[in-house]
Amino acid sequence: MKAVIPAAGLGTRFLPATKAMPKEMLPVVDKPAIQYVVEEAVSAGIDDILVIIGRNKNAISDHFDAVPELEGRLAQKGDRGRLERVMRSSDLADIHFVRQGEPKGLGHAVLRARTHVGDSSFAVLLGDDLIDERDPLLPEMIAMHERTGAAVVALMEVDSASIHQYGAAAVEPVDGDGVLKVTGLVEKPAPGEAPSNLAVIGRYVLPASVFGVLERTPPGRGGEIQLTDALQELAADPSGPGVVGVVFGGRRYDTGDRVDYIKAIVQLAVDRADLGAELRPWLKQFAEGL
Repeated sequence: MKAVIPAAGLGTRFLPATKAMPKEMLPVVDKPAIQYVVEEAVSAGIDDILVIIGRNKNAISDHFDAVPELEGRLAQKGDRGRLERVMRSSDLADIHFVRQGEPKGLGHAVLRARTHVGDSSFAVLLGDDLIDERDPLLPEMIAMHERTGAAVVALMEVDSASIHQYGAAAVEPVDGDGVLKVTGLVEKPAPGEAPSNLAVIGRYVLPASVFGVLERTPPGRGGEIQLTDALQELAADPSGPGVVGVVFGGRRYDTGDRVDYIKAIVQLAVDRADLGAELRPWLKQFAEGL
């Protein structure tokens, strides 16, 4: 199975930081956000990854390339710890890049992967959502797809006041713990119109048939081709395997929002063996002074 990581967004919520730097390259502690996503795919057994990029995104491909000058300097200094961390990003997987061209939406970005993916099922991982490595989600989704043939989406319970920020799923229970049949999807529903408080978060395992659906999917909300609309068609097809949802109850970090991005850095840093011992007492002292 291959993985697709759409990374062509403009990152307007983080301007001016993202004026010249891709939002996917914003550091989360000491790694860019997109490296966490690539590492998640690799941990799930995927070693062929396609990143969909746009203009001014060359820093992403540079990050996953070797840097002989830097590596040589670190080797000369005997700094093996930093050398291993630098080399890890270029040794993670077989990473490919294709440009989206015009930013026509997530569905259009996924469609750009068709030539690379071919007729096989594939995973889609959005770079805004970081899943904690201690709470693996993707292997369960892959196993569910292999068992059912259905498109699999990751769902998470969110506060009803926040559901308008996500795609919301209408669901029916099926056998299996935490697994639900998705009967409908609404992209960013208006207040009071969400079919549930189950939000679609940025992990999907999709059959290759989704490409044919995306080709005929007209622009939807925001004038963009929405992946949600294509999944809605798959869910409504009585002759197909449909769409199922895996409910995720683990640790997830939203780096697409400024406040949640800062929270993600703090949460991950305090759990680090090399940072937590020094950071926790300072955080307590800082909080007491507020």
